[in-house]
Amino acid sequence: MSDTKAPIEDFARWIGRTDALHSDIITPRLNASFRATLDPHLAPSDTTPPGLHWCLTPSIVAADQLGLDGHPKKGGFLPPIPLPRRMWAGGQVEFISPLNVDETVEKKTTIKDIKWKTGDSGQLCFVTVSHDYSTLRGLCIREDQNIVYRSAANETGPSFTPKPFDKKFECSEAAVIDQVRLFRYSALTFNGHRIHYDHPFATAIEFYPDLVIHGPLQATLLLNLATKMRGSIPRRFSFRGAAPATGAQTLTIGGQETDDGIALSIVTEQGYQSMSGQAKW
Repeated sequence: MSDTKAPIEDFARWIGRTDALHSDIITPRLNASFRATLDPHLAPSDTTPPGLHWCLTPSIVAADQLGLDGHPKKGGFLPPIPLPRRMWAGGQVEFISPLNVDETVEKKTTIKDIKWKTGDSGQLCFVTVSHDYSTLRGLCIREDQNIVYRSAANETGPSFTPKPFDKKFECSEAAVIDQVRLFRYSALTFNGHRIHYDHPFATAIEFYPDLVIHGPLQATLLLNLATKMRGSIPRRFSFRGAAPATGAQTLTIGGQETDDGIALSIVTEQGYQSMSGQAKW
């Protein structure tokens, strides 16, 4: 599949577009399922565990409205970026008030920015989407989510050059990731992206070496480690994907105190960093 050159002017009209409010209820079953999927790595909490908001108000469309990769077809709310591969690149989250079981949560989503870049692997398009999560108590979480669209993969695999990561951590945990945990997390988030559960698609179509470990799953692990280290959820949490983590393996989740918070990393069994993060209070 060849890339189509698409200037930013073609999509400028999408910036500022706001989706209709979507609501969801944090049911006891959702809370229990989230805990069962992520334990023992969740921080103790009297409310909902950090990161559960990524399971709320997913995009729900009929099967005939899905693209080849399992995502909703482009051109609905998100712009029809003419690049075939989509990934969660990172984001920034501000935690204002905790979410509680049985609460109704409304999410307002706005397209904040669209930028084109050219990398070693070809064209890239970064779409920044803001999410405001509110309850009857007011705004609880504000998030900027960065989505990257990439050129088609080929037999050489998705282009990334992992660098050895040899920094020491003040606090670390080992998280065992297997196919069941990947499937459960896809189900929790209603994420149909086939790279996370469909091995033939992940390896033969997108040319990853194995199933891909979800970005938000890794971000949830980092967020909960930071919360355990300080005893409270950070006011601000940012994260960025560094390289894909693939296949059943044991990830190392690590944190190091700094002058302005906690620096966080996930390191794969192969010794490279798959995600970095920063937590501030």
